[in-house]
Amino acid sequence: MTGVEIDFFSMGPNGGLAYLTRYAHVVFGVAWIGLLYYFNFVQVPAFAEMEAAARNNAIDKLASRALWWFRWAAVATVISGILIMWAQEQLSGGEYFKSPAGIAISTGILLALTMFVNVWGIIWRNQKVVIANARNVQAGGEADPAAAGAGRKALLASRQNAIYSLPMLAFMVGTSHFGATGAADGGQRALYWGITALIWIVLELNALGVFGKDPGGTRKIYDTHKAALVTGLVYLVVQLGLYKFILA
Repeated sequence: MTGVEIDFFSMGPNGGLAYLTRYAHVVFGVAWIGLLYYFNFVQVPAFAEMEAAARNNAIDKLASRALWWFRWAAVATVISGILIMWAQEQLSGGEYFKSPAGIAISTGILLALTMFVNVWGIIWRNQKVVIANARNVQAGGEADPAAAGAGRKALLASRQNAIYSLPMLAFMVGTSHFGATGAADGGQRALYWGITALIWIVLELNALGVFGKDPGGTRKIYDTHKAALVTGLVYLVVQLGLYKFILA
C-alpha cells in the first residue's frame, strides 16, 4: 500500500500551506456569509415585527454580539484569502490573472473586497449608532433622531452585500468547473472588466444612497430580503453570462 506524505510547509497548489489557508478561508467565509444571511433573511424581518422595547433589547443583547462575529469573520476571511495567494506559487505571477481562471477568481475577489469595505465602512459604522441608541433608550434616555437614518444606511449596504454574495461565491467556488482554458487576449479582458466594472459601480452607488435612500425606485431591490435574493440571482446569471460569452 502506498502512503501519501503531506509537507505542511510546502508551497504550490498541492502543498500543505495551500490546504491550510484554503481551509481557514472556507471556515471564516462560512461564518461571515452565514451571519450576512442571518441578518438579511432572519433578523431584519423579525425586528420589523417586534415592539420597540423588544427590538431595542434584541439590538443590545443579540445584534451587537452577532455584529462582533460578523465583522471579525470578514477580517479573517480577507486575511486568509491573502494567505492563499501567498501560499500558492502559481498565483505569484501576473500571467495567471490574465487567464479565464484568474479572471474568475479576480471577479470573486473584487466583490468580496467590496463587501468587506461595506461591512467596516458602512454597516458597522452605522450600526454603532443604532446600538448606542438602543442602549440609551433602555437606560431611560431620549431616542437619537439619527438612529433611523443610520439603520437605513446599514440596511442598504447589507442587502447589497447579500446581492454581491451570490456571484462572489459562484466565481470563488466554481472557477475550476467553468471549463475555460487558454488565455484571454487584451480585448476580451478589457470588454469583460469594462462591463463588470460598470455594473459594480452602479450597484455600489445605489447601495450608498447616491440615487436616493427612501424605499422604492432603484432601492426597490433592497426593500425586502426576497427582492435582494432575486436581484442576486439575476446578477449571478448576468455575470456568468459575461464570463461565458466574452472569455470562455
